[in-house]
Amino acid sequence: MNDENANGPDAAHTRPAGVSDGTVEALGKLSEALETVERARGRLYDLHQLIGHADLMLDDAVALLREAGHGEFADRVSSELIGRNVVAGRWTFQLVEDFDDGYYALFRELDREARERFAGGRRHLFEAEMKERRRTHGRPGHEATP
Repeated sequence: MNDENANGPDAAHTRPAGVSDGTVEALGKLSEALETVERARGRLYDLHQLIGHADLMLDDAVALLREAGHGEFADRVSSELIGRNVVAGRWTFQLVEDFDDGYYALFRELDREARERFAGGRRHLFEAEMKERRRTHGRPGHEATP
């Protein structure tokens, strides 16, 4: 084990001189909020793929309804539901694009800008300092770095 491994995090996860506890806490909360948005973005992509898959499954449902003698209802599903917008004027791919290009892009940019302006671009300072407080120095499996 090298000295850095035993004594603390690497330079990329060490608080620059002059950065306050409040700044580290604020950047940590901003990062945590972005991580939550990342999770929401994954669910938006889940929605996109699930709705697309369901729409394609309707082709089979329409065919089976016709085979079962329910042509009029099959026509209704085909004309009213297949290919329908999920919200006014938009399919899910458009929701994903609007989200990615608007809210998500701005969130990521502000997170990056805050880290650059207030912490020399360093990421996860709050977590790195928590790791230092919680790990058992010198104990296997508790090293500061790989």
